[in-house]
Amino acid sequence: MFGGLGNIMEMMKSAKDLQARMAEFQKELATRRYDAQSGGGAVRVVVDGKGMVVDVKIEPSATQDVELLEDLVKSAVCAAASRAHDAMRAELSQMTGGLNIPGLDSMLPG
Repeated sequence: MFGGLGNIMEMMKSAKDLQARMAEFQKELATRRYDAQSGGGAVRVVVDGKGMVVDVKIEPSATQDVELLEDLVKSAVCAAASRAHDAMRAELSQMTGGLNIPGLDSMLPG
């Protein structure tokens, strides 16, 4: 008689567990670091797990050509942010057992 209700209760518990893990995951993202380089290491950018830039290093020789430097910075930022995003997606997939849960992406940065 209450078999269906038991399944709903189990689903609700699973959803609450996932929500708690997501909250913890979001906190952890701020502590993770992903880096990328461009121009053969002339520009190095580090972002956190949320894709926010936390460090930029520029070799002095890269400052000779401002337009090139701008491109190198953009390239390094995009690459580092992409690494952070890919790692976040992989962890999210692992957390959900590979299930594509609608709306779950909106809980994550980026």
